[in-house]
Amino acid sequence: MESKAEKTKALIIEKAAHAFNKKGYHGTSMSEILDLTGLAKGGVYGHFKSKEDIIEAAFEYSFSKVLDELVFRIKACDNAIDKLFAITDYYYNYTLQSPIEGGCPILNYSSFADDSLPGLKLLLIKASKQMLFSLVQIIEKGQKYNQIKKSVNAGLAADILYSRIEGAIMLSKATGDPLKLNRLLDELKSYITISLKA
Repeated sequence: MESKAEKTKALIIEKAAHAFNKKGYHGTSMSEILDLTGLAKGGVYGHFKSKEDIIEAAFEYSFSKVLDELVFRIKACDNAIDKLFAITDYYYNYTLQSPIEGGCPILNYSSFADDSLPGLKLLLIKASKQMLFSLVQIIEKGQKYNQIKKSVNAGLAADILYSRIEGAIMLSKATGDPLKLNRLLDELKSYITISLKA
């Protein structure tokens, strides 16, 4: 059972995660975090040393929410192609409905994570590598069981899949057109079928 302190810390992280993901680091003030949590300054700083510490915890929380949902969908599939389709299907309408308000945390946090936020930058690198490694694992296992062409370069295919998903989300957000995301995901499924499927 969570202690009161643990519940308070979790509340701060959850509220801050949605705010940072929508408004960014500079667009989210400490006073807004205080308003969202209903806590006094001491109640927040009793758990975090700085705004930088809060954003790092908020990103980890956001990324874990996305990852948990993706893993659940992937584990429900029996073969590599279905797993890749499950990933693309997960992102349909993502700019309209995502587990963290504002869309993809990796994409959003990357837009403001510079050298002034070195801890966050390292977390983003780790998260992106984790996503790519998971794709490589799916592809290589698919090759082992003759579900994906042996000629496919797993690392390159993972880069293509991941960059196209992130790029589609970015374009959809930038244009304010959620249908662009879905159309590009359909094209990505065609790539999987034509270029990857054995």
